[in-house]
Amino acid sequence: MESLLLRVVPGIAEQWKGSTPEEIAQIEQIAGRPLPPFYRWFLSRMGQSMGPLSSSTLDFSVQRILDCYAEGLVEPDPRFLLIAYESDEMMPLHLFYDFSAPARGDALVTKRDAQGGELYDMFETLREKLARGVLFSYRVSVMPQRCSGILEGDDPDFLSRLDPVMSGFGFTQPVTTGRICRLYERPDAVMLCNGAPRAGVGNRVAFTLGGGNAETLRRILGVVSTESSLNVLVRKWQPELP
Repeated sequence: MESLLLRVVPGIAEQWKGSTPEEIAQIEQIAGRPLPPFYRWFLSRMGQSMGPLSSSTLDFSVQRILDCYAEGLVEPDPRFLLIAYESDEMMPLHLFYDFSAPARGDALVTKRDAQGGELYDMFETLREKLARGVLFSYRVSVMPQRCSGILEGDDPDFLSRLDPVMSGFGFTQPVTTGRICRLYERPDAVMLCNGAPRAGVGNRVAFTLGGGNAETLRRILGVVSTESSLNVLVRKWQPELP
């Protein structure tokens, strides 16, 4: 993950700022368990400031997390740990770890009200959420042509059939992902695939693909469709095609 950020996000090494060991220990005490290794890495690099990755309303800083618990906005819970405070009053759902779903040295990221309530699962891991956001913001969104849609398969692990196809087409996977998420990139194109954990929507995920032109994107999607046997449904082109 660190190599991806240093390669893709300009100036991040000079602008991010990590938490102190004492701050990390305070978060771990609130969690009541050892923190996931990935979250410890995240806090050690970006716990005080995410630099250019900082959001105007979503605050991942360790100080904000500690303040929320100290002020009683969020109560300690053995299952959930607040990891980002949302200040947008129109959508005041905060990000939590759900420790009932650990994965790959990390844990599931869900959204909910500070005091509990319905869960809106986002990613199987914080690693996947951050990597997907970085690749979209710093690579896909600036590409001349983009498209998005749905990939469908006939078994729960259908995305694994994409791996050899994309590798053969020159793509690499910058971070480790799970069953419902894939992140592929090469110098001239990036493909992001992800579904919501525990959503019960069947064997389908959303995808976004960016590249230099529509011909390149059509070629990639054609290979995906024919060589992986997945059903590819393109729903939107940006900009729209003539």
